[in-house]
Amino acid sequence: MRIIYKFIGKLLRMYWRIAKPFTIGVRAIVINADNQALLIKHTYTKSWYIPGGGVDKGEHLPDALAREMREELNMTIHSPPEFLGTYGNFFEYKNDFVSVFVIKDFDMSPTRNLEISEWRYFDMNDLPPDISPGSRKRIEEYQGKKNINYIW
Repeated sequence: MRIIYKFIGKLLRMYWRIAKPFTIGVRAIVINADNQALLIKHTYTKSWYIPGGGVDKGEHLPDALAREMREELNMTIHSPPEFLGTYGNFFEYKNDFVSVFVIKDFDMSPTRNLEISEWRYFDMNDLPPDISPGSRKRIEEYQGKKNINYIW
């Protein structure tokens, strides 16, 4: 299955280079009661990421966030998440804008699925070396270790 996802990823990068689509996404820094951040690994990548995904046409950001958390992690969000910022991602020929939220009040009972291979909480001061650069930056911005830079 991982090979299929890698192939799809290559096709998407080729499409982005040609079509240069405009996309909108949402991601979340999910903080548990021990002040640890939740990170996920997709089945098609090797790095750790903060969870999230795309916003569907006509969908509001909070609704997209709730849907993505439910789909990826079987999570229910109990109180409005805190908005951290919206970031422009222009790498790989994208025109992608990602809004990041902080979720602290939730219930979660994740199960294995085709998209997420692993999830784990990490101490925010001891993040894994293979975390994606954008995810590391967002967590450091949330902690106040870095000023917010609106480029992913």
